[in-house]
Amino acid sequence: MDSSGKVRRTSVGTWLATVVVLGLVLGGLYFWRSSRTAEPPRGNNRPVAVTTMVVTPADAPAYLKEVGSLTAVRHVRLTPELGGLVTGIHFESGDTVKAGTLLVQLNDAPERADLQAALAKESLAESQLARAERLVKTGAVSHEVLDQRRSERDQVLANIRQLKAQIAQKRIRAPFDGEIGIRQINLGQHLNPGDEIATLTDLSQLYVEFSVPQQDLSLVGRDAKVSVTTDGWPGRTFTGTVNAIEPQIDVNTRNVTVQALMPNPDKALRPGMYVDVAVNLPPQHDALLVPVTAIQTSASGESIVVVRDISSDGGGVAEIVPVTTGRRMGDQVIVETGLKPGDVVVTQGQIRVRPGRPVTSVANASAADTDAGGE
Repeated sequence: MDSSGKVRRTSVGTWLATVVVLGLVLGGLYFWRSSRTAEPPRGNNRPVAVTTMVVTPADAPAYLKEVGSLTAVRHVRLTPELGGLVTGIHFESGDTVKAGTLLVQLNDAPERADLQAALAKESLAESQLARAERLVKTGAVSHEVLDQRRSERDQVLANIRQLKAQIAQKRIRAPFDGEIGIRQINLGQHLNPGDEIATLTDLSQLYVEFSVPQQDLSLVGRDAKVSVTTDGWPGRTFTGTVNAIEPQIDVNTRNVTVQALMPNPDKALRPGMYVDVAVNLPPQHDALLVPVTAIQTSASGESIVVVRDISSDGGGVAEIVPVTTGRRMGDQVIVETGLKPGDVVVTQGQIRVRPGRPVTSVANASAADTDAGGE
């Protein structure tokens, strides 16, 4: 036999071997896939224990949630109107003071001396004016002299008022009740007008300011109630009332600024804090609420296991229903589409449930998880 015949027989044998191996591989894949998708044997198709609930319409609270910041209702930088040497400091950093409390005394000795001189001149001016009024009646002095004496008296009185005002300006007092910030001055320091002494902030009530998109503007009105939370006080909720809405919408963001007034009696909150703001809206009626644990999420979307064909003993058949969810409130979520009132949904134990699988309801989630896990 020539070499060409041997080559042909070798090629045919190789081709046949390849076909056999390929057939074995494809057959194995088909068998594996069939075993994965086949219905479970009748003997292993026992009901899966799950926790269920009946979907009942209820009123769900509605909120408009935004991020805001706190600002002080009353806050000032304490500064002197007149310059002078600090001769007295009557506060400490962090003090709580009442309106009118003397905080800083500047040197007012020159003004007080000038005031004493002015008061002496007032006495002389008053006596000269009284003498001129008596003499003008007898014709001993003219009316011009009387007018001059009255003008001199008025000038002295004006000078006294000016000196008293300057003395008052040398005493820096608290303009309202509040808490003093960190002191910025020392005894003996010379202050110029406008130099900061400290800050004074009223913490008894604060403003919370936040922005609302223009499409939500109709949902927010004057006197609307707001709830405020912050990571600075976990677990606490503060309440306030909308007192002002900016009339102009920001042309760059198309948002409008809303301001709410919030009591802060224990001074827990501070200006400058970022907070989460929830504007209370009218409740959503006939909402379908389910626990968050009932929602299953996959690449195809969200779904819920619903029990159909329920028997008298609480058993039924599982059906996976696509749903659309809305707002989440704590451990519950609103189902917008996919459910109807009266549906029985699986809240726990649905991990091992497949469509068409018998299920039975148990009293609690732990029992459901145990039975399902032991399948």
